[in-house]
Amino acid sequence: MSAGGEHLTDEGTRRQVVLAGGIAGLVSRFCIAPLDVVKIRLQLQVHSLSDPASHRDVKGPVYKGTLSTMKAILTEEGITGLWKGNVPAELMYVCYGAIQFTTYRTVTQLLAHLDPHRLPPPMESFIAGAFAGGIATASTYPLDLLRTRFAAQPSGPQRIYTSLLASIRDIAVHEGRAGFFRGCTAAVGQIVPYMGLFFATYESLRPALGRVHEYDSGGLLPLGASDAAAGVMASVFAKTGVFPLDLVRKRLQVQGPTRALYVHRNIPESRGVFMTMGTVLQTQGVRGLYRGLTVSLLKAAPASAVTMWTYERVLGLLREYEIGAG
Repeated sequence: MSAGGEHLTDEGTRRQVVLAGGIAGLVSRFCIAPLDVVKIRLQLQVHSLSDPASHRDVKGPVYKGTLSTMKAILTEEGITGLWKGNVPAELMYVCYGAIQFTTYRTVTQLLAHLDPHRLPPPMESFIAGAFAGGIATASTYPLDLLRTRFAAQPSGPQRIYTSLLASIRDIAVHEGRAGFFRGCTAAVGQIVPYMGLFFATYESLRPALGRVHEYDSGGLLPLGASDAAAGVMASVFAKTGVFPLDLVRKRLQVQGPTRALYVHRNIPESRGVFMTMGTVLQTQGVRGLYRGLTVSLLKAAPASAVTMWTYERVLGLLREYEIGAG
């Protein structure tokens, strides 16, 4: 990577971008899987944490924070409980990473042909990021839904789905094709502004942080630190802005005939984005829309850092050894 901040997607061939994006998604997902499970459990919890009386009729665990939730999962479900849903999630992240970076690269190159009426660089990054996020999300959404359902289901004999193939057959038979896309509207509505903000912020910060690394004569910043730091800051900024839609997406993903069979047995019935958001506001207030934000930021920041660091490093190696250049 050039320290001068060469544009992310002007580097490498299409095949190299696909490989680098897929590998980056694979590595990132495995590293942050436990935080993802904790986030989903907190997002699906609907009773008030500040009102002990609301816990009396709860069937299932009562989680009160990131660390206590992780400890409860470890105690009740074992270490593997923190990687529930990792198989569909890994498949999703590999496909998502490849589609996202390829689309981002393609749209960026198309926008570059608008000379002499090119948009400002942050606007180009926002548009390319929004397109990339929307297309990648819609393409991989069934895997995202399966990841959520596996992470939300109990362990042992009470499991709803025993395997990935069994879950696909069950949803296809009992919910039809539309069952795989529950909450997709909220997902696309969330990811378009999220990825737009993320890439616009990332591309703006990366050159400046790259110059800090270049002129750091003391060697305080390790290899790739500017990519990771830019990814962390961009992710925190973007994630906070669109988090309510992420919570709504999770609530919608567990609707259907299995709604009352997950770890949280009291998930209310919801039929759309606005109905779900209205229910949350009515029963839990504005704070309810941000339940799980802390762990989401804890997850998103390292995930973005690992993704961007891995992507830049892998792409650099592929270009250096001319792998996938043909």
